[in-house]
Amino acid sequence: MGAERVTIQEVAKRAGVSLGTVSRVLNGQKTVGPEIRARVERAICDLGYRPNALAQNMRRGHSRAVGIMLREFTLPVLAGFIKAVQQVLRSAGYSLILAGSDDQREREIELLDALSSRRIDGLILTTSSEADEELLERQEALQIPVVLLDRTVPANCDALLIDHRTVVCRAVEYLLSLGHRRIALLTGSESVRPAAERVLGYRDAFAQAGVELDPDLIRTRSFTTEFGYRETLVLLSRRPPPTAFIAGGIAMLPGVLRAVRERGLRVPDDVSVIGSCDSDLAELSTPPVSVLRWDYARLGRVAAELLLERLEGDRTGPPRRITVEAELIIRGSCAPPAALAKAEAMQNDV
Repeated sequence: MGAERVTIQEVAKRAGVSLGTVSRVLNGQKTVGPEIRARVERAICDLGYRPNALAQNMRRGHSRAVGIMLREFTLPVLAGFIKAVQQVLRSAGYSLILAGSDDQREREIELLDALSSRRIDGLILTTSSEADEELLERQEALQIPVVLLDRTVPANCDALLIDHRTVVCRAVEYLLSLGHRRIALLTGSESVRPAAERVLGYRDAFAQAGVELDPDLIRTRSFTTEFGYRETLVLLSRRPPPTAFIAGGIAMLPGVLRAVRERGLRVPDDVSVIGSCDSDLAELSTPPVSVLRWDYARLGRVAAELLLERLEGDRTGPPRRITVEAELIIRGSCAPPAALAKAEAMQNDV
């Protein structure tokens, strides 16, 4: 008889016992005597019965499934993060449930409710806000181990953080050293840690250099390609326009480059550009684009290991914060401002 057609009722009938007795044998309970247990196990073997592993785990209070909730999965670096998480968790016997929120609050609430109904064992996530009370309430209602990716709220969760403040400070210092003073920073809402840290790093660099900054050049609302495109167009229409842009979000670089091209400008002759996280676009552009880079595959492995330690070890210990360094990769997309370069060329001709 095919395993897919065998039911627990047939096992009980073959062994001459109740459904409850078969269930207790399947769940490893000690209340079944050795003779009865042997009859049930023999019936299972004879019939080729295969219990539903998911149903068993649910009855035991766990599903051996872990959720990942991110803004999107289409970006290659985020796909690499998920692959690394999967490799670690699969080796420990866990499966993944993926959820994409598009950075939409209502969608995040809907997904948190759906994940709760699936009774997942743990969760790795980012959210569109760290100040939204309803989002925090839904997250805490899960009552499972959670690892935050580049978020610090709720404070009682483990968190894996990227040092955006330091690397953005380095990027601004580099642009200042080239002679730029009108440097635009485009990033997400300051209600989430990455954007807030980038703004702090930007301000740090200007303060340390003793250079006055123009707050209008800090644009914080969204990490999307569309936001990068729209704000770059707006800023390039200002007089004087920015001479350099930092795209403070991994999806923003295409929007910035498209806006620069539409304005008939060239990188780096007319405007310098620095992107966030490496990509094929950054490496294969002409010229290649300087980036703020961190290793998403490493982040995935560490996030999965943090979660496993909670799932299979101490669930009550103090929250852990692990900060991963980022680096400034300098390529050909940055040069002195056009006016400065022209002045230096004229001086050299004298």
